[in-house]
Amino acid sequence: MLANSTRMLSTRLVARSAPSVALGRRSVTTLSKSLYTAHASASGQGRNGKTSLLDAPQPLDLTLAMPKELGGDGKGQNPEQLFAMGYAACFLSALNLVTSQAKSSIPKDTKCEAHVSIGPPSEGNKPFAIAVELVIKASAQGKDLDNLKSLVDKAHDVCPYSNATRNNVPVDIKVLSA
Repeated sequence: MLANSTRMLSTRLVARSAPSVALGRRSVTTLSKSLYTAHASASGQGRNGKTSLLDAPQPLDLTLAMPKELGGDGKGQNPEQLFAMGYAACFLSALNLVTSQAKSSIPKDTKCEAHVSIGPPSEGNKPFAIAVELVIKASAQGKDLDNLKSLVDKAHDVCPYSNATRNNVPVDIKVLSA
């Protein structure tokens, strides 16, 4: 049952019409206009310090700590957790956008989990890299599940986090019937 209701999508090369700047093997899509800019700061020792939003209507100040798996005490948040939160929220927004544009619907219980892993890359000489797994869960079956999978694929093309990671960070997407 689970195997039949799971679909893996991977990041892929997609032609973009927005201007881009070549950086070696990759290209960077530039903004034609900035609609919003978030402002944050970090202090202390980076991963063992503090981070704050500088422009939030409600203050958000977090203590950062290296996870135990990386030799820290784990008594705070870490950048991978914050990235996972942002990616999950952004992807779900993109999914709702493409659903609306398609004049379609998805189950109200649809949720997106982002799992961000850090470790040494399988090739190259960089000390660390990240990988992302997005898990979309919804009470969809049959044609509704097929529709959800199609919309998830479109959301992956629209989501700013997906576009930022494309060609640089592996992103696997699973769609599960909850």
